[in-house]
Amino acid sequence: MTEFDLRLRAVVPAPLKVVYEALTDPAALRVWLAEHADVDLPGKYEFWGRFTPDGAEPHQRVLHVDERTIRFAWTLDGVQTTTQFEVAEDEDGTLVTLSQTDLPRFEEVLADRAGARGALQTFWSLAIANLADYVAGRELTPKCDFTSAELHAAMVIDAAPDEVFDSMIQPEVFRQWFGAHVDIEPYVGGRFAMGGFELDPGGAKFVEFEPGRKATLLFADNETTSWELEGSDGKTRLTVVHSGFDPANPPYPGWAGWLGGLAGLRRYHELPHWRSIWRQVEVAGVPTGMFAIDQ
Repeated sequence: MTEFDLRLRAVVPAPLKVVYEALTDPAALRVWLAEHADVDLPGKYEFWGRFTPDGAEPHQRVLHVDERTIRFAWTLDGVQTTTQFEVAEDEDGTLVTLSQTDLPRFEEVLADRAGARGALQTFWSLAIANLADYVAGRELTPKCDFTSAELHAAMVIDAAPDEVFDSMIQPEVFRQWFGAHVDIEPYVGGRFAMGGFELDPGGAKFVEFEPGRKATLLFADNETTSWELEGSDGKTRLTVVHSGFDPANPPYPGWAGWLGGLAGLRRYHELPHWRSIWRQVEVAGVPTGMFAIDQ
């Protein structure tokens, strides 16, 4: 039996038939998952392009397909991994389970030494978030471009800048939409630690902090993440930029993680009776207490 290093479970707001079609229709895959896709089941399930890790050409091979399961081998950086989608009916739509083998060690991911496989957890988190918005007819969150050293994204959120900014600097609210524990000291010189100060006592430091307008975090490796918010007609244009890294080795895992989190931020502000799509996030080697999933 395959042992998976990653398991993500999310409730997608559409009937099982609709979700399965979104998982298997190449035209749909080219919207929510990848730049290119070619599917002819049960024999072929391929996706590639700039939004896919190690995506210069397709590297997938079908292992098993039935009416509720798609399992395929996926070779990245010369390592054969196994990926599996499962779908099941749920009272709120369809429960999608994504399982993935052969993740690199968490320490390698943090040190940007994990290659393409290091981005798999956050790649799939962002992809499933976009799948949920795709079947709901919502605008998608920008994907991570694995061919670019420009880590820049902009999106419009249907809420005022003060509301959006506050939800990004209040730890309990941040935990809800991002799905991870965080400690935040909301002022210039204050710390920001994903996973909390117990896991990361130093954290990043706010070097800019203008409530409702802008904040910039400086990390120990001199990389920065900035948020800029502009308001118009009760909405917010949020621009996020990550910089200061070696352009020959962009930190794609962390960037894709931010993008997946921002998908949750948009849903948090825009959906009535909001509830996180996530029901389970399990990643081998990640410190206990990192993730926060409300059931």
